[in-house]
Amino acid sequence: MSVPLLVIAGPTGVGKTATAVALARRLPLEVISADSRQVYRGMDVATGKPTPAERRAVPHHLVDVVDPDDRYHAARFRDDARRLIAAIHARGRLPAVVGGTGLYVRALLRGLDPAPPADPALRRELAETLAREGRAALHARLAREAPALARRLHPNDHVRVVRALERIRGAGAVTAPVRWSRAVPEYAALYVGLTMERGRLARRLRERAAAMVAAGLAAEVQALLARGYDASLPAMHGIGYREFAQVAGGTLAPDRALALMQRDTVRYAKRQWTWFSREPDVHWLDVDLCGGPEGVAGIVAERLREGGLIG
Repeated sequence: MSVPLLVIAGPTGVGKTATAVALARRLPLEVISADSRQVYRGMDVATGKPTPAERRAVPHHLVDVVDPDDRYHAARFRDDARRLIAAIHARGRLPAVVGGTGLYVRALLRGLDPAPPADPALRRELAETLAREGRAALHARLAREAPALARRLHPNDHVRVVRALERIRGAGAVTAPVRWSRAVPEYAALYVGLTMERGRLARRLRERAAAMVAAGLAAEVQALLARGYDASLPAMHGIGYREFAQVAGGTLAPDRALALMQRDTVRYAKRQWTWFSREPDVHWLDVDLCGGPEGVAGIVAERLREGGLIG
């Protein structure tokens, strides 16, 4: 028998956590965070982690589980989430995967195709090229070998550029960054996507970014750098951290950093909308039209009952 599972996804800032908390007042559940930034300890101000009150209201898993210099990825999330889903279900509670990292949700629901085996010699070669010639050289190499893929990756995103070059060597050619298997019937899932009028969400996101800066984002970034976490780490590439790492280095003014952070957050939300709109079986709910998180929670609870996922 398939394990019941709730997924609450959607763009950043739309109210996913608030909806999960409201739903927890109606039925017993535990949250598994599907957020690639909330996993990092010490990165609190700009990652939108659940507040202490929200964590007291409902258990949250996969928040603050690794250090910023640790590597966390979709395959690791899938393993962790599957283990947690089984444990939550065994406790007689509903597992709810909540977050905006579409890659994680897809890996859990539809699986991952096996990647080509690692090539230590190639990895050393690429690392040496990076150290000697910089990120632009790696991106130029990718542009020669897979132009379409190179256009989708920023030249400064050396982590993904390196992975793409490794896949080319392992597979002979690359037509997409990742290939996905078909859905696996492991879970009986209700997949809910939250949305909101785009202009309203954009205003909310700009206000939230300003609030993050006022809450001490610059000081948090300074503390991370002082602890030895280099600005080149993937964890430090997150929105807000990359901008204020430049502030700490004296290459960017704080007001300009905030403006870039606001711009990039709105752009990121648009990319999330695009991603989730292409996923199968998503039940979309407009948070405002449903009456806010409480209204959404009531609708989700009813759909869970209708689908036989809860009693």
